Amino acid sequence: MRSVLALAALACAARMVFSSSAQAQLAVTLKAPWDGRLMPPGQQCRLFGGIGATPPLQVSGIPAGTAWIVVEFNDRDFAPLSSRGGHGIIAFPAKGTSMALPAVSGLTASLPRSAVVVAAAQTSGEYASAGYPPPCSGGRGHRYVADVKALDRANKVLATARAEVGRNRSGTVGFQVVNADCNP
Repeated sequence: MRSVLALAALACAARMVFSSSAQAQLAVTLKAPWDGRLMPPGQQCRLFGGIGATPPLQVSGIPAGTAWIVVEFNDRDFAPLSSRGGHGIIAFPAKGTSMALPAVSGLTASLPRSAVVVAAAQTSGEYASAGYPPPCSGGRGHRYVADVKALDRANKVLATARAEVGRNRSGTVGFQVVNADCNP
């Protein structure tokens, strides 16, 4: 029961809107095969021929006292999934001031290395997912973001960063890193 309550509190903290004025300098960078410009082949959803996963991320500048690194995935161009983890919220136990977050397979709640699904995607029907659904705009060029937050044991947001999506000429998407406040 405690773990359920802890996850519920974590979800609330991850979804809250906050000011970054007193926050530490958290930074996030993409790892291969993501290049910040183009989405690697096959990283879209199954409905459009892919078997996508989250991009692996390197997070640095993790402030002292961080218990969790929480990543909210959003589709900025589809209002129902544009904020508060529309494409799911995944948390990783924090370790040190820098850590690598592994890619997480789409459409599953089975996660690597103590990671947990804090909130499943807010998708439904053929787009439904128990965790993270990969980009699934069908080539419409939607902008997807990964909002990264460092939370302490009381679920207070200590720092934020954002991996922002860019588009290529064919309308598919890729992640481009922008360290900024997570408020839209």
